[in-house]
Parts: sequence; C-alpha cells; structure tokens
Amino acid sequence: MAYEHITFLIENNVGTITFNRPDKLNSFNRAMAREVQLVFESFAANGENAGKIRALLITGAGRAFCAGQDLAEAAPADKAWADIRSIVHGSYNPIIKYIRNLEIPVIAAVNGVAAGAGANIALACDFVIAAENASFLQAFCHIGLIPDSGGTFFLPRLIGTARATQLMMLGEKISAKQAQEWGMIYSVCSPDELLIAATGLANKLAGMPTKGLGLIKRALNQSLANNLETQLTIEEELQGLAGSTSDYHEGVSAFLEKRKPNFTGK
Repeated sequence: MAYEHITFLIENNVGTITFNRPDKLNSFNRAMAREVQLVFESFAANGENAGKIRALLITGAGRAFCAGQDLAEAAPADKAWADIRSIVHGSYNPIIKYIRNLEIPVIAAVNGVAAGAGANIALACDFVIAAENASFLQAFCHIGLIPDSGGTFFLPRLIGTARATQLMMLGEKISAKQAQEWGMIYSVCSPDELLIAATGLANKLAGMPTKGLGLIKRALNQSLANNLETQLTIEEELQGLAGSTSDYHEGVSAFLEKRKPNFTGK
C-alpha cells in the first residue's frame, strides 16, 4: 500500500514505520494519523501483513522524530478540528492502544525532537533509543492543554510523579542524556549510529522467541492495574501458554543439545 505521510517497509521480519512530514517536523495531521493506524491494522489476523513481522521500529524522517499535533489543523478557527477531544479520540488513542496491544517488541528510534504526542508515542514503545541530539518535550501546558497519548499514564510510571509533574506543568525540554539517566528511555547513541543501533536491537528481538516476548508484554500491561494475587494468577496462565509454544520446545531442545536455537515466533 502506498502512503503519503509515512513510509513502511519490512526487512528481515522487522517492520519500520517512518513518519515522513519532515518539513512539518513530522507533526500529525488527520491523514498521517490514519496512515499509521492502517499499518497497525495490516498486522491483524486477516491483514495483508499478518504474521510477517516479529519486531516493529518507529522513527522519523529529517531532523525530528515527531513534533506532536500539527496545530494548523487543530486551530479553533478550523471547525472540523476545533474539537480537541475528537482529535485525541480519533487519532492518538488508537495508535497508543495498537502499540501496547501489539504482542511483538516495538522500538522507537528518536532521531530529534519528540514533542507532545510525539514524545508520548515514543514512551508507549517497549524500547526507546535516542540520538544524542534528541529531546523530549511535554509541550501541552504552553497552549493550555494537558498531556495526552498516554503521557499521564506512562511518564509517572517511568520517572515518578514529581519529575513527571515537573515536565508536564513547566513544559521543560529534557535531553536524551537526561532522559536515560532518569530511566525514561533505554539508550542513547550518536546520530550517525541511531538507525544502526535501533535496527540491531530490532533484529535481535525478532530472532528471539517472540511469542514469549509478546506474553511478557501482555503480563506487563496487565500488571499496571493488578494486585499481587491477581498478577500471580496471570503469570500462571501465561506461563502455561508459553510452555505450549514451539519456541519453548525449541529452546529447551537447543539447550540440551548444546546448539543455537532456531526460533520461529510460534
């Protein structure tokens, strides 16, 4: 499928979504949001890309990862997009849910500024690798809005309520280095090495028992709202599923036979 505002390709079982509005710092308009959703929908059981990827990489073209919402489309004078709630409901919430519910590893390669919804889309991913010149900004407070796209959910869980409040209420930009030191992101590398590092991680994860990795992701998602007793039951159930996979049997066989396993994600 051809896209206008993003690119999508599959190589070595790794899918790569690239936000591709570099002249607008890859900010979202309605069309771009829908194109991203269409890519995720293609991974469904009856979709054209069902079963074709075992890891997903998200990055941006040009000097930005994503500057959030294109305010030219969200200005109050624009009757179609003056309702900010409809933007969040129709554009961003589905993307965040797709990222969290996709039971394969999702990696964000943050190549520049990640602001507003752009920052929170990155934080929704399982791994965030950022270039040294990248930055994260909860810009919402500067125009009278609140963080959306899961920002108020992910950020305090990653760095604590006090630091999350600081970033959200003061709208302070944070460097990639500081984000890593606070435990907000996975790693930092030079701009020239970003895609090499992110692709290397994606390839590594894609070669692992991805059915089990998906169950880990499901358990982590559910743990955020559960008590210990409930979570122990969930672990028991998911371990049963993991133990019935071909990858589990391959992993045990490879260990006993002292050979490298050949995982298939099944």
